[in-house]
Amino acid sequence: MPKPMLKPQTQSRTDSVPSLKPSQESKQKTNQLDMMKLDRLLRKTRSKPYMDAIQHLDAGGHVCNSQQTKEIIDAIQMEFPEVELSGVLLGIVSKCYLGDDYEVHSLDATGDIIEHFRRGQPLKGGLEKARAIAILGGYEFIEVYSDCCRAVSSNGNVSVIK
Repeated sequence: MPKPMLKPQTQSRTDSVPSLKPSQESKQKTNQLDMMKLDRLLRKTRSKPYMDAIQHLDAGGHVCNSQQTKEIIDAIQMEFPEVELSGVLLGIVSKCYLGDDYEVHSLDATGDIIEHFRRGQPLKGGLEKARAIAILGGYEFIEVYSDCCRAVSSNGNVSVIK
């Protein structure tokens, strides 16, 4: 008696045609590699010109003029020319020395706004998470990103705080 033969399974049309679109798994791997590269880049020691520009946040009273703001934003872009930081960098927060009533000041990276905050006055745009770090001192300023804070020491070294 002859052995029964199995019918070959037919593939659906979509399985047989190779796709030129990257798979979801491929996209995730690419995103992970991009995030690792970005993380490594953002850990690098900050340059002196960048440090000097950020220190101008506290100069000049309650309000910085638009030229000072532009210089600070330009310094940030020059520090990271290979990265588009919009949407990743929320802003920069540091201790404020304008007077006893002021606690911290910030640069909002999306709106280019420099603002000084009094005790208890909440910071906007996700920057509040950096207030305690700034008040404690020990760092020149804190870069606030969507996923973490990066506290920058006076020598430009960076500490990542999740």
